[in-house]
Amino acid sequence: MSDTGRIPFLDLVTPHQELEQELVAVFRRALHTAGFVGGQIVEEFETEFAEFCGTRHCVGVGSGTDALRFALIAAGVELGDTVVTAPNTFIATTEAISQAGARADFVDVDGRTYTMDAEKLHEYLEKRCRVSPSTGQLVNERTGSRISGVVPVHLYGQMADMDRILELAERYNLFVIEDACQAHGASYYSRKENCWKKAGSMGVAAAFSFYPGKNLGACGEAGAVTTNDAALAAKIHMLRDHGQVEKYHHDIEGYNGRLDAIQAGILRAKLRRLPGWNQERCARARVYNQLFRSEIEAIVLPYESPRSKPVYHLYVVRVKNRDRLQACLAEAGIATQIHYPTPLHLVKAYASLGYKTGDFPSAEKAASEILSLPMYPQLKPSEQVKIAQAVCNFFDEERAGSGMQRLHSAAAHEGCVA
Repeated sequence: MSDTGRIPFLDLVTPHQELEQELVAVFRRALHTAGFVGGQIVEEFETEFAEFCGTRHCVGVGSGTDALRFALIAAGVELGDTVVTAPNTFIATTEAISQAGARADFVDVDGRTYTMDAEKLHEYLEKRCRVSPSTGQLVNERTGSRISGVVPVHLYGQMADMDRILELAERYNLFVIEDACQAHGASYYSRKENCWKKAGSMGVAAAFSFYPGKNLGACGEAGAVTTNDAALAAKIHMLRDHGQVEKYHHDIEGYNGRLDAIQAGILRAKLRRLPGWNQERCARARVYNQLFRSEIEAIVLPYESPRSKPVYHLYVVRVKNRDRLQACLAEAGIATQIHYPTPLHLVKAYASLGYKTGDFPSAEKAASEILSLPMYPQLKPSEQVKIAQAVCNFFDEERAGSGMQRLHSAAAHEGCVA
């Protein structure tokens, strides 16, 4: 809680104060070695993050958007292809698809997890696509565009149903790239492999963002691609550095998407704390769940799939009167956010895709009801009690107001009858 008694949505000050000496040491190391871009500090982080995710390779890049764009290009996206994703994600997901030269298309989400509905993906591939007789490739029936890949988004810290998505991708010869930008350390139980798998280890590649507010956040912009494919990793190494295999030897045209060494060092220092921070997030989620038990009819709490171990990047509830609740909490000094208020098929930037309200009902309904409550490892139980009390007071007032409305209505009716 701040000195003013207000509860912020996110506390980025406290963890950096606690780690100040370690982070300053990272900066000193960079100053003393003049290793500011790439080099040993970046390589050390890449090795440790790959190990954390259970993959053979990690390539540090400038942002999560870079990570997804480079992964798509390296996976073989071609100009004019279609890549399928979910509509309730940050626009960086679809920007990366467009910037790789492809067209984004959507399938609806599971109304409980808010991640891609694998059965809706099956329906899309079966009913909205066909096999081209000339090329043998799967194409969109309406646009004629080749379907080359799927980008499931692991949202709010919970992984999508990867077994089913990967099964469909294999059947239709599509690649799968995980958008794991909100899922650092999340796990999914794969029946196919009979073990728990970390986010970032199941698709041909995965994109991570280390934007400061993430479970693992830099002190600025940063991202990474994880993969088990050595050739794909090598391609991303070139893409992030102007297509160079070595200085001034440009095998392809690339980008300036390198990871700063100082950010890599900061991430490496924080990575050691990430398992503990994730455990604290899960503990905070359990406290919320307990506090909201009395309002279970008014609030839809986050759903945990039995095959998922989420890491609660966000704690997102659903309520019918979301905007009034958000305003009420703001008056009580409690900051909240909405992730995300408009599904991407309805934003102006994608009007050319021709979608309309009602096309993806699960995503649209969720967007009108979701509210993200404060969630971070340093959130105190006493602060959660204050949040829960404010929420419960709001619903008490709502119920009282509804009761008075019914009384007035009944009285008016009695008057009319008389």
